[in-house]
Amino acid sequence: MKKWIALAALLLPMSVAGCSHPQPVVVYAPPPPELSAAAHQGYNAGIEAAGRDLANGRPLNLEAHPRFRNPPVPPPLVDEYRHGFRAGYEQVIHHGSPPGN
Repeated sequence: MKKWIALAALLLPMSVAGCSHPQPVVVYAPPPPELSAAAHQGYNAGIEAAGRDLANGRPLNLEAHPRFRNPPVPPPLVDEYRHGFRAGYEQVIHHGSPPGN
């Protein structure tokens, strides 16, 4: 019986040690201060889109993204959103993820 307790005491820490799975943490760097609220939204969407493209080995083409083609903002803000999306996408493509990502 003592052998089983000693074996369990030895194996229990090893079995628990392999249970933690690192989870990715996404932290966005603040967009450039000159961007409007719609452009901030686009900037973050552009960072996410570029990150997914790189991670999945897809061709780098921001115009292929549905949120760039059909922004989720009212029509008067479409150009601002696309400006921010392009800035975020190019940030990741040319300089890597912003600090904090």
